[in-house]
Amino acid sequence: MGQSGEAFGLQAWLVGLCAAVMLSISGQALAQGAPSDRLHAILKDYDTFYARNDPTGAGQRGDLAAAAVWPDDSLAAAARRLAENRRFRRRLDAVPASALSGEDALNRELLARELDLDIQGAAFDEDRIPFTNDEGFFVTSSYAAEGVRIHNDAEAKAWLNRIATLPDYDATETANMRRGLATGFVSPAITAATAAKATRAQADLPPDQSPLLQPFDSLPPAMQPKRDALRAQAIELIRTRVKPAEQRLSAFFADDYLPHARATLGASALPDGRAYYAYRVRRETTTEMTPDQIFALGQSEIARIRAAMAVEIKASGFQGAFPQFLQKLRTDPQFYLTSREALMERASRLAKRVDDQLPAYFGKLPRLSYGVREVPRAIEDGYTSARYNPGSPEQGVAGGLMINTSHLDQRPLYELPALVSHEGAPGHHIQIALGQELVDTPLFRKDGDITAFVEGWALYSEQLTREMGLYETPYDRFGLLSMEMWRACRLVMDVGLHWKGWTREQAVACLRDNSALSDKNIQNETDRYIGWPSQALGYKIGELKIAELRDRARLALGPRFDYRSFHDVVLDEGALPLSILERRVDAWIAAQKAGP
Repeated sequence: MGQSGEAFGLQAWLVGLCAAVMLSISGQALAQGAPSDRLHAILKDYDTFYARNDPTGAGQRGDLAAAAVWPDDSLAAAARRLAENRRFRRRLDAVPASALSGEDALNRELLARELDLDIQGAAFDEDRIPFTNDEGFFVTSSYAAEGVRIHNDAEAKAWLNRIATLPDYDATETANMRRGLATGFVSPAITAATAAKATRAQADLPPDQSPLLQPFDSLPPAMQPKRDALRAQAIELIRTRVKPAEQRLSAFFADDYLPHARATLGASALPDGRAYYAYRVRRETTTEMTPDQIFALGQSEIARIRAAMAVEIKASGFQGAFPQFLQKLRTDPQFYLTSREALMERASRLAKRVDDQLPAYFGKLPRLSYGVREVPRAIEDGYTSARYNPGSPEQGVAGGLMINTSHLDQRPLYELPALVSHEGAPGHHIQIALGQELVDTPLFRKDGDITAFVEGWALYSEQLTREMGLYETPYDRFGLLSMEMWRACRLVMDVGLHWKGWTREQAVACLRDNSALSDKNIQNETDRYIGWPSQALGYKIGELKIAELRDRARLALGPRFDYRSFHDVVLDEGALPLSILERRVDAWIAAQKAGP
C-alpha cells in the first residue's frame, strides 16, 4: 500500500484539524459582514464540518481522503463535534433571522434546528448503543462497499486502506459499548441476541466471500489487468486483519454484551430514559406531540383503517369473521411464491408499472435510476421485508430497492405493491434522489434524513399508487390497508413499549389482531421497535400531514389543483420538518389562488 493504515488515518485527521482551524478563522473574519454573507460563510463551514464527520457519504461524493477512512465515533471525537456544534450555534445566533429572507431564511431555520437537536442529543451519549435490531456499525462496511466504484489506483488504495483500518473502527464501537455496559445504557437482550447472531455469521463468512471485495468486481477496462492482484491484496487484508477483528467482535457480543444486556424493553428503563425517549419523539416526528397524544392518534387510526378493511373483505366475497380472513391471507398458497427469483421478478414488474405512471404525477423526476436487488443473505433473517439504499450520482451508483427473498411463505404478494411503492418509486427513490440533485443547497439539507418527512412521503406514496391503478383486486387493496395498519400500530406499539411499559406480547397483539402481516414480519417488526426507540413514529405522522396538505390544496384550488405541481412543491426543497412543509404548501396555495 506504500503507507500504513494508521499513517493514512492520522493524515486524514490532521487535514480535518486544519480545516477546523480554518473554519474558526473564516468565521471570525466575516463576523462583521452583511447578515447574508455571514450566513453563507457559516453554511459553507458547516458543510465542510458535516462532510468531515460523514466520510462514507463524502467518499461516495468523490472525496478521496474521506474514501480512505471510517467515521470516528470515539468519545473524544464526540466531544469535538459537540464543541464545534456549539460554536456554530453561537455564530448563527449572531445572524438575526429578521434580516434574512427566502432561501437564506430557510437555511438559517433548518441549520438552527439541526444544531439544537444535535446539541440536545449529545447529553444522552447514544453512541453507547451503536446498533438496532437489523442495523448497526458492523454492516457499515458492507453498505459502503456497495456504493464504492474504483476508477483508478488512488481510489483502489483508498478502499484497501479502509479494509486495513476496519478493525480500528470496530474497536472504537466496542469501546463505546463497553462504556454503555459500565453506565447501564445497554440494549435489550432481544436486540443484543440479534446482533450477536449477525456478527457470528459475518465472522464465519470466508475471506473470499466478503462483501468488502465488491468494489473489485466492477473495475473499468483500464483497471481490469490489476483486478486479480487487487483482490488478492484485499483478501489477504481481510484474512489477516478483518477476520480476527470480526472474531473478536462476535466473541464480545456473545461473552460480554449479551450476558449483561437488559431484560427490560423500553427506552424509559434506561438511565434518564423518559427524557431520552421524549427527545427521540421530538426528533423523529418534528412535532411537539407528547407520547400520549401519539398513542391516542394511533388508536383512532386503527379504528378508521379497520372500517376500510371491512369494505374490502365484503368486496372479496369472503364469508366469515375478520380473524378468519386474516388466516386465509396468511395461509392460502395463491398469495405466495415459491422461489426467490419469482419474487424478484414480480417486484421488478411492479416497479416498472409505477415508472410508467410517474410523469403524470411529477413535474420533476430524478436523473438517477434505481435497481431491484436482493437483501444480502448474511443479514436477511432479521431484516425487514424491503428497504431502499440510496445511490450516488457522483460515483455512478444507482439507488437500490432491496427485497428480502428469505422465508418465502412469509412474503405475501398482497403486500408487494405497497412495499415497491414505498421503498422504490414514487417513495424513497424519488424523494432521496431529487434531494441529491438539489443545486445551491447546503449539503446537510441535500443529505437530510428527517424521518417524518422521508418516511411520511414513502407511506404517502403507497396511497398514491392506488390512484395509479397498482392495486387491482380487493386482496391487493386489503394488503394496502394492512400495510397502513402496520404503521398505525407502530404509534401505539412504540409508545406502549417505550413509555407505557408494555410487554412484547402486548405489542405483538396489535399487528397480529389488526393486520395481515405474516408471523415472521410481526416478530421482526416488533423487535425492530424495541431496538430503535421512536423511529417508527415518523411514518404515520408524516403521511397524515402530507395527505392533509394535499386535501387542503384540492379543496382550495378545485379544478386548478394539479398533482404534478403539488408534488414538486412538497419535494423541491428536500426533507423538511412538517411545520415548515405546511408553511410552504400554504404559501403555494395562496400564490395559486392569486395567480392568473
